[in-house]
Amino acid sequence: MNNSEVFSLVVNHSQEVIPELEGHEFKRTDQLSELGANSVDRAEIIMLTMESISLRIPLLELSGAKNIGELADLIHEKLSSV
Repeated sequence: MNNSEVFSLVVNHSQEVIPELEGHEFKRTDQLSELGANSVDRAEIIMLTMESISLRIPLLELSGAKNIGELADLIHEKLSSV
């Protein structure tokens, strides 16, 4: 799975968790908090994404991501190293 596919998963799960984002044009620089996601929403988006690709890592390992592009990069990196 490449980085673009991981980004698409994050976007899809964001729209699933926050239906108001349907139709939003996502950019890699978008921050989930600025899109209306609270901490529970963000955790759910990350968990759904990790479940989709069968990745099991502590959420803390993804805490450094400042936007959804960086989140996708970190998930992709972790997936590649497993």
